[in-house]
Amino acid sequence: MSTRPVVSAEPREVVGKKVSNLRREGILPAVVYGAGQESQNIQLDAREFDVLRRTTTRNTLVDLKIGKAKATPVLLQGIHEHPVRRNPMHVDFLVVSMTEAITVDVPVNYMGDSTAADKLGGTLLHMRESVSISALATALPQAIDLDISPLDSFEAVLHVSDLNVPEGVQILTDPEEPLARVQPPRVEEEPVFGEGEGEELEEGVEPAEGEAAEGEVVLTDAEELLARVQPPRVEEEPVLGIEGEELEEGAEAPEGEAPEGEEGEEGESAEDAG
Repeated sequence: MSTRPVVSAEPREVVGKKVSNLRREGILPAVVYGAGQESQNIQLDAREFDVLRRTTTRNTLVDLKIGKAKATPVLLQGIHEHPVRRNPMHVDFLVVSMTEAITVDVPVNYMGDSTAADKLGGTLLHMRESVSISALATALPQAIDLDISPLDSFEAVLHVSDLNVPEGVQILTDPEEPLARVQPPRVEEEPVFGEGEGEELEEGVEPAEGEAAEGEVVLTDAEELLARVQPPRVEEEPVLGIEGEELEEGAEAPEGEAPEGEEGEEGESAEDAG
């Protein structure tokens, strides 16, 4: 006697847009196909299927009993859900042969602890969530385990060949394909500021706009405006000594020579005599 879960269904005649009426009545439309059998439209109780969904996985072999017919071993091939409410809208069942191997995708179960992730602060990366396998329906695993404890450094990588494959299961995915590794923690570089006391720019970095370079004098706005409106400075003519030589500032003119703008005593006497 089979110990597989059993799901009951009935043949379905309603198709197209009218199946929405079935859903409102708590009936879930479905289809069954495979193993050389023609596709058949069926319907089942939505609440009964919800219980089945919570207690099985995609690769769980169940017995589908349609009406009074003999139960048929099937796999839950696909579930079409409502995009918002996420409740099942339609279900696909795949009839399987108990004597022939079938190809399915099986999830990878990452188990164990990684030193690189737990003690070195890295992040565990799952490169794949499932692998393709071939096996008899009775030997289909719910998942395939992968021990991540060998990931003790950031250079270590686990591949498909590292999977713990059950007996009777053939892995179809490339054995060299990576499955898991640990990404090292991100180290943020300290920013370089060009402003503020005691902070220096790196060599070759130009000062920011409005910032004076070393040895350069920057005028304030008021000083720059004053420089624009102030008239040009008129230099005084130099005081010449003997033979046109310029007198230094504070020096007296030689004896017998009147400073600029003064007349000698002889000139004054001549005028008085006249």
